[in-house]
Amino acid sequence: FFGPPSGFVDMCSQQLPSPIENASDTAKRLCADGSGLLAEAVRVCDAAGPLVVAVAKQIASSDGQSFNVLGRILSGTINNGMDVKVLGESFSDPEMDADEEDAALATVNGLWISCARYRIGVSGLSAGSWVLLGGVDSSIAKTATIVGGDGKIMAAVRPLTVPAAVVRIAVEPAVPSELPRLLHGLRGIGKTYPLSQTKVEESGEHVVLGSGELYLDCVLHDLRHVFAEIEIRVADPVVSFRECVSETSTVRVFADSPNHKNRLTVIAEPLEQQVVNDIESGVIDPQWSARQTAQFFEANHGWDILAARSIWAFGPGTHGPNMLSDDTLPSETDKTRLRSVRDAIRQGFQWATREGPLCDEPMRATRFRILDATLADSVVHRGAGQIVPAARRVCYAGFLTAEPRLMEPVNTVEIQAPADCVSAVYTVLARRRGHVTQDTPKPGSSMYTISALIP
Repeated sequence: FFGPPSGFVDMCSQQLPSPIENASDTAKRLCADGSGLLAEAVRVCDAAGPLVVAVAKQIASSDGQSFNVLGRILSGTINNGMDVKVLGESFSDPEMDADEEDAALATVNGLWISCARYRIGVSGLSAGSWVLLGGVDSSIAKTATIVGGDGKIMAAVRPLTVPAAVVRIAVEPAVPSELPRLLHGLRGIGKTYPLSQTKVEESGEHVVLGSGELYLDCVLHDLRHVFAEIEIRVADPVVSFRECVSETSTVRVFADSPNHKNRLTVIAEPLEQQVVNDIESGVIDPQWSARQTAQFFEANHGWDILAARSIWAFGPGTHGPNMLSDDTLPSETDKTRLRSVRDAIRQGFQWATREGPLCDEPMRATRFRILDATLADSVVHRGAGQIVPAARRVCYAGFLTAEPRLMEPVNTVEIQAPADCVSAVYTVLARRRGHVTQDTPKPGSSMYTISALIP
């Protein structure tokens, strides 16, 4: 019925573009600077060019003590025993006066073609190939960029974007003295599962975050039997929420700095869903100049060009779905002083959007507009220690006066069932607080297709 076992491979070879044909699209998708040396090397996809390997994931050995790195060779040729540089996700081009600490030297001590259950050892592979590398995983958290040790290219590709982890569980060892083994196991989990996150809460709990209950079941199985090999106690799963606003602030709110010499006035309002989608998907680049950002918002979202040029930051992080903008008037506010404390206000904004006022969850789809700023004459009296807490408090105040709401994660499901089972499906969905959006018969069969939303 399914035909020969080579059907899937034949389909891929016939329908998917070759690495060389797809090199231009790959450069656009992975390279932040479309005109840099990295983009040029990826766009050519030349085996004789400088080495660039985009790491996709890490694969643990059977005993969980070592990891091999799976990646795509975008340019150049890699050989066994070759010296390379591993650039982490937070690496930035040193020519841009940015952080270059997330880089490490490594030597490739193993080279294979990965074939799922088995692997084929090779001495070298060239551009366009998938490769499994050994000996380069020590400095890699999740993904990375591997370049040649000669330093011709010192730029990293964009890290992989993964869905947000929305379910969290707290774990602890059954025997407290085995805590070091638990920490070692959590590091292994972070490397092996791209969607998982591990962190320590302020209470001291070790928390594992994942995309769902089944995903976390797999994580806990590997934690118990592969990485930590200890008995652990697990708390009940908890869902992460997001905090948002539903209306514009009812009043202009202000906050004073601890020394009472600075005052910021802000209002909060909902951010359009399409803008939120563009920020989260990376369509809007935080590195754009004010002119590029203004042109994009004017052309795609119909914003006034002056309002678009006043955007200061997105948060939390660089692609967070919240916005901070400067709507002060030059006739009312000293713009020079305001620009001198812009970084401190951004830090306060990032802090506020990372830990919201309702339940310390991240904010979402909220825009904060600075309407007025009264700042001290002396630089000493308007330092970061004064401005950051004031900016955080004024963001909280604006948020709480704009009809705050809590959002919970919702899954979209599609269920196919015979006509006599539809009522049972409705019962199960109602038990899980589900909401049916569509119920249609499938043409040519007795099956029904049910689309629903489930928290």
